Amino acid sequence: MTEAVVSFDTHLQELADASQPLAASKLAGLSNLETDQAARFTEVWLEMGPARRESLIETLIDLAEDNVELNFDAVFFVALADEEAGARRAAIRGLWEHEGRDLIDPLAGLLEGDGDAGVRAEAALALGRFVLQAELGRLPAAHAERVERALRRSVDDASEVSEVRGRALESLGALGRPWVSDLIRQAFASLERRLRLSALQAMGRSCDAAWLPTLLPELESDDAEARFEAAGALGAIANEAATPHLLPLLHDDDAEAQEAAIAALGQIGTKEAKEALNDLLIAGDERVREAATTALAEADFAEDPPGFMPSE
Repeated sequence: MTEAVVSFDTHLQELADASQPLAASKLAGLSNLETDQAARFTEVWLEMGPARRESLIETLIDLAEDNVELNFDAVFFVALADEEAGARRAAIRGLWEHEGRDLIDPLAGLLEGDGDAGVRAEAALALGRFVLQAELGRLPAAHAERVERALRRSVDDASEVSEVRGRALESLGALGRPWVSDLIRQAFASLERRLRLSALQAMGRSCDAAWLPTLLPELESDDAEARFEAAGALGAIANEAATPHLLPLLHDDDAEAQEAAIAALGQIGTKEAKEALNDLLIAGDERVREAATTALAEADFAEDPPGFMPSE
């Protein structure tokens, strides 16, 4: 047995020991696990206590966010089947950038059958990346149908909690199908606040300017979260007609709604939008100035992306 194998197995035993701290320097060794390593990790994983397992997943997520070269997907896949809902939820979040089709069935299975509503909601939201792939023609029909079927079933299930139904609708928003637009309209007409908010987000994900007449009035809603979602949706649609309607939100009492409007103006990038953002660099507080700076950078990037060479 090689020294590397012995070291890896020794480290796995330390992971199982709750008295040992989860040292970042050693956890990096769980990145890019080979098949045999993943198998040995699974054995040790089952020996860990619930709190230790969940803490490990959360720590790995933080490490991966700080270092893009680290990849703990093999560990997160193991945690998808954990008996603790907290670990399953965290594992789904950890796999947020994983776009391999091998994740479709596990996510769809969790959405359709997990006993924890939080896990189902996370799975519904995570399936959204595959909806986008399908809309762009990058997903085989069989996989696309699997994703659409699981999400649509959740939205249509009146017995399902609104959080799960709403997240499923948000993921479907990018799919340019008439039946998706119908679901969005039905959710927006619902008396359930969560479904209405998700409908606003789904409108943005559609990138369809046809939703402007519905979204613009929501910028004046008494519900700050509705203003936030409407502003975000208008930014995603990026239609310049929304610019004057977003300007009042630059002084909104709710910080998140205000920042959503700032970001939206950066995405729209009209002359009027950039002038308003530049004004915030002078008159805004530190938080607002930082948001405006980011939005202006977004506008400049969209106008002149790196690598663009004008034709002579």
